[in-house]
This record gives sequence, C-alpha cells and structure tokens, in this order.
Amino acid sequence: MLDIEIEDERWAEVHLQELADEAVSAALSHFSLEVEDCEMALLACNDARIAELNAEFREKDKATNVLSWPNEDLAAEEAGGEPLLPEADFTGEIALGDIAISFDTCQKEALAAGKPMADHVRHLVVHGTLHLLGYDHIRDADATLMETLEAEILGKLGISNPYVIDEE
Repeated sequence: MLDIEIEDERWAEVHLQELADEAVSAALSHFSLEVEDCEMALLACNDARIAELNAEFREKDKATNVLSWPNEDLAAEEAGGEPLLPEADFTGEIALGDIAISFDTCQKEALAAGKPMADHVRHLVVHGTLHLLGYDHIRDADATLMETLEAEILGKLGISNPYVIDEE
C-alpha cells in the first residue's frame, strides 16, 4: 500500500495519487511483488522541504528531485549485482520505506527535458521505489543496472527511456 502525504498542493494538479500508484505498481510487479503486501510512504513536497531533508539526511544543502529511505539495506555487495528481494514480516507485509519528491525540481527537470510532467513524475517514483528495493547508482555498474531497470519498467508504462537523449 502506498500512503501519500501532500505538503504542496500543486501536486493535486498533476494527479499524483494516480501517477504514483501506477509507477509503484509497475515497479513492484516487475519483481513479482504485490502492491497490497508492500508498505511505503511518499511525501509530496517542494524544493524548500526537500532541501531540508537532503541537508539533514545526506548533508547536502540543496534541493533534489527525489529522496528515498529504505527500511532495510538490500543492496548487492558486488557492483552490478542484483539486490536481495525484501521479505515479508510475520504479518505478511513488506515494509519498504519512504520517498520524498519535490514539485519544483520535478517540474524544472521536465520542462528542461521537454517531457510531460506526468512522465517525469512516474520516472522519479519508479526511481525512488528501486532505491527502496536496494538499487543504487553510486558505482557505475550499479547505475547501469538501475537505469536499465528504470527504462524497462517505464517502457511498460509507455514512457520512453529517460536516459536516451532524443536528437531531433
């Protein structure tokens, strides 16, 4: 289940609940995980709030597009390796973690890339969900794996690969 807290009302304009539900469902189903079994939260905020969170948790005093806080470290030890799949607790639920997304940065990036806001929002929610599942992009091999997965999942949603620059 995805619990969304909207701090910035501009998120209502883009129908965040629908976009996030679609993105989370696509990401989790890619790993044969049931959305109903997974617990995660999404904070829909603005640049000021996400900059506070970024400073507090990552010691980076600036806004960013999306942040994630996984409930457990599922990351692979070797670069480019597949993370462990999360396991359910005794109640049958899988606690994945929390994501925060900034309207301001998301909108700026979508405009700069000439992409629909809805597509970029779904991309960032998929990206954040993959972080909760143990994927990362710090090491090159991990970044390649994560970007490949993002492109596959987004492709199932009818969204073109965000890592391929369209040269028109």
